[in-house]
Amino acid sequence: MKGPNGLGKPVRRVVIAGGGTAGWMAAACIAKVLGKRLDIKLVESDEIGTVGVGEATIPTLLNFHHLLEINEQEFMAETKATFKLGISFENWRNVNEDYIHSFGLTGTDHWTAGFQHFWHKGRERGLAGDYGDYCLELRAAQENKFAHLPQNGRNFGMNYAYHLDASAYARYLRRFSERFGVERVEGKIVDVTASALTGHIRSITLDSGVDIEGDLFIDCTGFRGLLIGQALGVEYEDWSEWLFNDSAAALQTASVGDAIPLTRSIAHPFGWQWRIPLQHRVGNGIVFSSRYVAEDEAIQALLGNVEGEALMKPRVIKFTPGQRKQVWKGNVVAVGLSSGFLEPIESTSIHLIQRSIIRLMQMFPTNGIAQTDIDEFNRQAAMEVEHIRDFIILHYKVNNRIDAPYWMDARNMAVPKSLQHRIDLFRETGRVFRIPNELFAENSWIQVMLGQGIMPLRHHQTADLMGDEELSHFLGGIKGQVDRTVAGLPPHQAYVERYCAAPK
Repeated sequence: MKGPNGLGKPVRRVVIAGGGTAGWMAAACIAKVLGKRLDIKLVESDEIGTVGVGEATIPTLLNFHHLLEINEQEFMAETKATFKLGISFENWRNVNEDYIHSFGLTGTDHWTAGFQHFWHKGRERGLAGDYGDYCLELRAAQENKFAHLPQNGRNFGMNYAYHLDASAYARYLRRFSERFGVERVEGKIVDVTASALTGHIRSITLDSGVDIEGDLFIDCTGFRGLLIGQALGVEYEDWSEWLFNDSAAALQTASVGDAIPLTRSIAHPFGWQWRIPLQHRVGNGIVFSSRYVAEDEAIQALLGNVEGEALMKPRVIKFTPGQRKQVWKGNVVAVGLSSGFLEPIESTSIHLIQRSIIRLMQMFPTNGIAQTDIDEFNRQAAMEVEHIRDFIILHYKVNNRIDAPYWMDARNMAVPKSLQHRIDLFRETGRVFRIPNELFAENSWIQVMLGQGIMPLRHHQTADLMGDEELSHFLGGIKGQVDRTVAGLPPHQAYVERYCAAPK
């Protein structure tokens, strides 16, 4: 039924189906901004576990917390969080060859050419060190140091993210959401009722027999996609032709040393392993392709490559990499795993939850759901995830490993044209470009392409305007400032203990 404005009826009742990180992030944001105008219910069952392995984040989460006015020290203490300056990629380019993708900027750009061109000329002339020598966050990560730094003329700022306990984060956001009026309803969804007239979801039925009606439903039911997939029949686009991994096994272990400000990503012949250091434990897991290794063998590889006492049995998660062809249909918006899944290699899962929520807030259908909003929402979501997809594929496509079919097949696969263009452009010219609103900035692409072994064939002619003495002074000045700043930073572990230690 159309309202007086030609749209559907006004949205007053919001039902979030599913909890976990996605559900409670959605609840927190919607309630903080619009809680006084809406009736918000979140339905979750204690019997249904959450995936709960998205424990490494990227710097965009700081923006989300800023919007919600979340106190960082309180949040970090309650989620037993540590700081993260980047990801250490070990054995990815080749066995025993490592690099770091950091969150910082590297060097100083000229308006005509990025810093990589001046660095490239410096390498040719024997005047430059490693590319990472000119990045504060990368050097601090190598030295296991961290501190909050002001961004001003004398100091670099420090770009960072978090390692956090995902289950504790959901609990923290639940308490936050309930303060703004969100009602949690315990129960398992057993049925979904749609309107024969509009096709919109009218209500969900719980195992208790209770019906919960709503005007807008947020599907946070994980891989099942109970509303967006099962009830509304939105198809899933499978990207396994480029992303081979379809399984993961997660394991928590006791800490045996100081927490480092890096996520470790360790490549194996059939996938890769993560290590995420928290204040109280270490999150471990192995992501693998069942086409190249048996599940038992992958789990044994994980168990043989962890440190500290295991706190649980490995938990296996099956997935299909890809994306729903629509993430908003009718009055259902899919957020989190119900909308799709890209493997956690670059810690983008929580970011994509955040982006979906913020996009929904910007297009919130207060006065009725409009198809134009739905179409624009889906267009933006598709573009965003495709750019991230290409960045993730890059890690596999560009490798020099000859020890395992998994890596050789990845190197030989045909990739999306959009990614192949970026690879060719950087290899031939040293140039990169950023599409508007794309997540990963130029320096992320540069760090991974260099790290995976692509060295540009030439540099921009602007770099040739510098003589050796001037170029040496330019590069040395940047490296010197980075070195001095890192030397003055405290150890990461000591800073965490002083700033945000979790209650004992």
